Amino acid sequence: MFFKRIKPTAPKYLLIALAGLMWSTVGVMLCSMAYCWLKGGDWLTAFSFGLSGIILSFTAYRFGFSGIAQKNIDRICLLPERGCIFAFQAWKSYLIIVVMITLGIILRHSPIHRSYLAIIYMTIGGALLLSSLHYYKRLWRLLILKKPCSLSKEN
Repeated sequence: MFFKRIKPTAPKYLLIALAGLMWSTVGVMLCSMAYCWLKGGDWLTAFSFGLSGIILSFTAYRFGFSGIAQKNIDRICLLPERGCIFAFQAWKSYLIIVVMITLGIILRHSPIHRSYLAIIYMTIGGALLLSSLHYYKRLWRLLILKKPCSLSKEN
């Protein structure tokens, strides 16, 4: 009973907004790190590595991240009207986040050249940024169009 009283809750639209903001922020952070690593080299290498990262980010978005974002939105829509504020991500996603942060630290401290890391960072960052648009689209539907939070197959 005590834990239910102190559990921070938020409406669904705020959970969707938090998830979108988190995905966008991390995406921009990763892409800007990649940009900083590439801008120090010659322009041809930077262009080709940057373009590779952008193309791979669209691929990662299409075949992975967009589906994850949509499943996350559907999960949030199934929550009660006011869910735990930390429910903007599934609990198992927090473990994946810790693994990804750890992997990022290991990669940054590895002997792999920053130009190659830039491709990986651009791929993941771009895919996260593109996928965050799903959250904002659903937020638009909830707040502006006043449509109820429904599963993606019901849209």
